Parts: sequence; structure tokens; C-alpha cells
Amino acid sequence: MQFQIVILWSDVFIWLLVAFGLIFGFFASRDDRLLVSWRRLGANRIAMASATVLLAFILIGLLDSLHYRVQLESRPGQKVAYAVEVLSVLDALAEPLRSRNEKTYSEPFATRLYAKETFDVPGKGSVREYPRLKHGGKHLGEREDEVAADAGFTAFRAAGLGFVGWLMLVGIASAVVGCTAPGAETSGWQRIWRGETVFAWNAVLVTLGLMLLFAVPLFWLAGQYHVFGTDKVGQDVLYQILKSVRTGLIIGLVTTLVMLPVAVLLGIVAGYFRGWIDDVIQYIYTVLNSIPGVLLIAAAVLMMQVVIDTHPQWFSTAAERADLRLLALCFILGITSWTGLCRLLRGETLKLRELEYIQAAQAFGVSSWRIIIRHILPNLMHIVIIALVMDFSGLVLAEAVLSYVGIGVDPTMTSFGTMINNARMELGREPVVWWSLAAAFSAMFILVLAANLFADAVRDAFDPRAA
Repeated sequence: MQFQIVILWSDVFIWLLVAFGLIFGFFASRDDRLLVSWRRLGANRIAMASATVLLAFILIGLLDSLHYRVQLESRPGQKVAYAVEVLSVLDALAEPLRSRNEKTYSEPFATRLYAKETFDVPGKGSVREYPRLKHGGKHLGEREDEVAADAGFTAFRAAGLGFVGWLMLVGIASAVVGCTAPGAETSGWQRIWRGETVFAWNAVLVTLGLMLLFAVPLFWLAGQYHVFGTDKVGQDVLYQILKSVRTGLIIGLVTTLVMLPVAVLLGIVAGYFRGWIDDVIQYIYTVLNSIPGVLLIAAAVLMMQVVIDTHPQWFSTAAERADLRLLALCFILGITSWTGLCRLLRGETLKLRELEYIQAAQAFGVSSWRIIIRHILPNLMHIVIIALVMDFSGLVLAEAVLSYVGIGVDPTMTSFGTMINNARMELGREPVVWWSLAAAFSAMFILVLAANLFADAVRDAFDPRAA
């Protein structure tokens, strides 16, 4: 299959963040003070369990950040053309979920649609009944009453496969731990389960085991049923959940990338130089905080939408159009959310500049910017790291709220917020369509809970008072 690589702006930002994280990890490994904090974090079982869950979400988001367009069939001599639809590696891996659409709503593990239709039956006239699904439970044929038994047996077999895979991971981890201490009296396996390792391997392995026991049966069954049901247009809800992960990660991470330089620079400058510079910066963030955030974001998003609508020539695909609105939302959230971290850093800088070693550097004629880079900024890094991790979950929830009120991401882009917004109308019908809201809420809850638990552990590990 021939294809053309498509690089969206959000892809650039998210891979830059990955590169930034690797570079930061390299330099952090050379800093003894940061290394001690990271080791303390690695020994925390709750932190490593939540980090394992977060890494699973990040992996899904990265797979969905590699885009391409499929080449259309053409005769020899004709110009090569590509499909309008932009796909990702995740779309290719989840092709059965993406392409097996039904006509409209269907319940989880259903074999028939959720609404009755009228059929003309020879000899019986017009009959109303629930039509058979095209894909869900198709392998059962006429044995529709065996759904529970078939799904249970398939899940049991898949769970067994997941357990075997987990045992392989345990074996690899035990070998790694055993190699780190070749002269130890106990084996790597025993050291892991007794919690005698520096790294919380036991928490990681238990979390991986639970994830495999859940994910392997889920995706195995997804090839035969719609395990989370289908929405109004018949699209699989599980596929929508997977696609929403990337949107949530971009909102949480790219927004952080936007607001971080502004907050750090203005916070340090205001606290270190004081005087009229401090007054101006305080005036700016005080005024910004006085404006209702939702109104400011709504005005900026609507203006950006007008620009997008009046310049359709800028975009060759609908994905590029939706991507620009997503990035605009990230920038707008970043502009309105830097004030909290800025205020925090200003206060800490005011305290640091009065310390003796800072005053000694000033007395010896060291330039202000050299003092900031060599002495102030390193002593603020623990606050920056804690604030960034804790802001992530808040930004993911903010996107859901903004999309719920219609000023979030583009309607054509799947996100937790758009899923919840669409489910709002479905809850008002009879019978109630509950599975879209339940699935979106559960996935977002797991992501935000893991981020919050990890943030708490980061706060404890980097707190200088706990050292």
C-alpha cells in the first residue's frame, strides 16, 4: 500500500514534547539532587502504578500522532492522487473497530439495533422488530441467545493469554533484577515480591497484570462484538475512546508547553527585579484573572473559528482544519492558565533573592541573568515539575467542559468532551442511551485519576522539606 506521510502541527508539538522529555531525563540523570528525587519517586508504589497507566495512554496517543494518506488507485500515466481522509497508525491497528459501522445505536454486546424498524414479511404484512446488526455477533448466526456464553468463554481464553504474557514480563523483570545483584542470596523474583528493590517493580508488574487481564479480553471481544456499543451513526464507541486519548493528551501537554515559558520568565523576573517590573507583571496577571475565563476562551475560540471559516484555502483536508482549532484552543488555554504558576514562582523568587549566597553573588558583581540561570532557576525546578503534573488533569477536564458547552475542539474531532456533549441529548430519549456517556466518563476518570495520583507522588518526591 502506497501512502503519503502527513505531519500535522499537533504531531510536531507532541513529538517535540517527547524529545524534550528524553533530553530532560538525560540531564536529570546527571544532577545528583534531581536524581535523588526521581529515585524517591521510582520507589513509590502508587506513583509507579499510576505511571504505568499513564504510559499506556501516552502510547495510544503517540500511535495516533503518526498520520498518513492512502494513495488512490490510478492508471499508468495519471497523476498520483491521495485519499482526502487522514489516517493514523492507530487507525490501521484498529481497522476492524473503525470500519465495522452499524446503522445507528446498539447496546454493548448486542446483536440487534436499539430501535425497531418496519419490515414487509410475506404472508404477515408489515412487522416491526429490532433489525440484526451487520457486524456485532455476526459469527453467532442464528444462535443469538448464546451471546453471554460465547463472550464469557472468549474472555476467559483471552484472559489466559494475557496471563501468559504477564508471566513472560515477570520473567524478564526477574532476570533484570537478578542481573543487577548477581551475588545476592535471594533471586530476582523473591526480591521483587518482597519489595527489596530500589524501583517499585512489584507495583508495575501488578498494574501490568491487571491491565493485560482487562485489555486482552476487551480487544479480543472487540473483533466480534461492539463491547461498548455504537453511537447515533453506528460508530464503535471503543474506537471513539481510543481516538479521544490523543486529544486529551494534546490539550494537557501542548497547553503546558505554551504556558510554561511565560509563567517561568515573568514569575522569576517579577520576583528578582521587583520595582516597576514587578508592578507591571502583577497588573497584567491581576487583570487577566479578573476576566471570567470561560468568556475569554469563548470569545477567542469564536474569533479563531471565523478566521478558519473565511480561509478554507489554508487546509487541504478536514483533519488539518480540526487540528488548527485544537492548537488554537491549546494556546488560548495556555494564555489564560499561566498566572497561577507565575504567581507561585514570583513568591518563591522573592524568598530566594534574600538568601546569603544570592546576596554574596550580587556583591561580587555577578550579573543578574547569570544569578537567575545558575542559582534561582534550579531552585525553582521542583515547583515547576509539581505544577506541570498537577495542571495536566485540570486541563483535560477543562477540555471536556468547554466541548460540553460547544466552544471546545472541532465537532469533527473526537474527544472526551464531544462524546459527553453528544451523550447529553441521548440521555433525554426513551429508552436511554447510556453507554456512550459511561464509556467516555470511565476512560477520562481513569486518565485523570492516574494523573492526580502521579502528581501527588511527584509533589512528595520533589518537596525539599521531605528530603
